[in-house]
Amino acid sequence: MKHTISRRAFTAGAVLTAAGASKLAAQDAPQWWEKVTPYQTIGPFYPANRPLEADADMTQLHGHAGRARGQVIEVGGRVLDRYGNPISNAKVEIWQANMHGQYAHANAEQKEEWIDPNFQGFADLRTDADGVWRITTIKPGAYQGRTNHIHFDVVGRDQRLITQMYFPDENANNALDGPFTQTGDRARLLLADKTADHAYHWDIRLGDT
Repeated sequence: MKHTISRRAFTAGAVLTAAGASKLAAQDAPQWWEKVTPYQTIGPFYPANRPLEADADMTQLHGHAGRARGQVIEVGGRVLDRYGNPISNAKVEIWQANMHGQYAHANAEQKEEWIDPNFQGFADLRTDADGVWRITTIKPGAYQGRTNHIHFDVVGRDQRLITQMYFPDENANNALDGPFTQTGDRARLLLADKTADHAYHWDIRLGDT
């Protein structure tokens, strides 16, 4: 299956990332900057047409007897401000490919046998009083040109961050992934921690942008 990322979308993300880095390089970067989660491109498969369900369990749909195909995983973490304080009631949108690396999106080339009618693919959450968010999903498959990843759009009190989470047990794929490697040394902030066989933890720290 071939997925094509639009050149315009990819270039726009790269320009924004470079502009932010240049701005900080021209100043004395504050101490908190090295812990802020890096920006990543929104990509061409953001679900502008939302699915009917958007809860925290992306593996099951109401009225469906089956569960999404693939390895079920638990992913959770906190949304923090630049100083590491939790942000309550932050808005967290999450979207991803299914186990075959296929998105439920009109821009994605669809391979019929890889469509999973039981996979929700999108969640719209709010953090609790401690800034915690959590989802049940499946580990997304890698597709041509990309490693395994999950997309996030996070809105705090005054900040918004579009980014992607990567898996620490996919080193070979990560090393070949453009958006991941182009982040440089700060790519480490995009890697989740593996806390159990099928569980990951990832904190998202917002900056001023």
